[in-house]
Amino acid sequence: MSTSIRLHHLFFLFIILITSGCTTTPYDYTAFEKSKPRSIVVIPPNNNSIEVNAPYIYLSTLTRPLAEKGYYVFPVFVIDHFLKENGLPTPAEMNGIPLDKIGEHIGADAVLYISIEDWGQKYQILQSVTKVHATLRLVDVKTGDFLWESIAIAQQSSGDGGGGLVGALVGAVVTQVLSSTIVDPTPDLARQANNMAIYSQLRGMLDGPYKRSTEKE
Repeated sequence: MSTSIRLHHLFFLFIILITSGCTTTPYDYTAFEKSKPRSIVVIPPNNNSIEVNAPYIYLSTLTRPLAEKGYYVFPVFVIDHFLKENGLPTPAEMNGIPLDKIGEHIGADAVLYISIEDWGQKYQILQSVTKVHATLRLVDVKTGDFLWESIAIAQQSSGDGGGGLVGALVGAVVTQVLSSTIVDPTPDLARQANNMAIYSQLRGMLDGPYKRSTEKE
C-alpha cells in the first residue's frame, strides 16, 4: 500500500458522524405502521449545494440500505431516465410530480423525496472538512401522508493527526490533494450518513416486508 493511500486511510480515522438520531424523543410511526409500504421510488434529489454532481452521487448510495431494510426499490437510474424521457429534465421538475401520477405510471407504494443541503470539501486554515448533509422524506403515494423523515449527515475532517501546527497544515494539504486527484470521499460519507439515518434505533426507517431475518440465517 502506497504512502499516500496510508495517509488517506489515516485521515478517515477522524470521521465525525452526527445524525438526528441524537434526540431521545421516540419517533411517531403511526402513519408508517398504517401504510405498510412494500415498494419505494426514489425521486432524484433537489440540490441546494454548489456541487453539481452531488444528486447523482448521492442517488447511487441509497438503493442498497433501502433494499436491505426490506423494501423493493425501483431502479433509481431507470426512473431518472424515464422521467427525463417524459419531459421532466431536472430534479426540481421531477419533485413536483403529483402523487396520483406516480401511482398511475410507476405503481410505487411510497415515494422518497431528498434535499441535499450541503456537499463536498471545504478548506479551512488548518484542516479540510468534507461534509454530506441531506434531508429524507418518505410519503405515502395514495394518501399523501408523511410516513418518515430524517436527516442524513456525516462529516470527515483531516484533523490534527499529530505534529502540531505543521502537522495540521500538512494533513490539510495531503487530504486536499488526495481528494482532488485520487479518491472522492463523498460516496463513502453518504453511505455512512444513510446507514445512520435509516438504521437509527430511535427514529430509523421501519423494516419492510422483504427484510431478511438474521435469526433464520
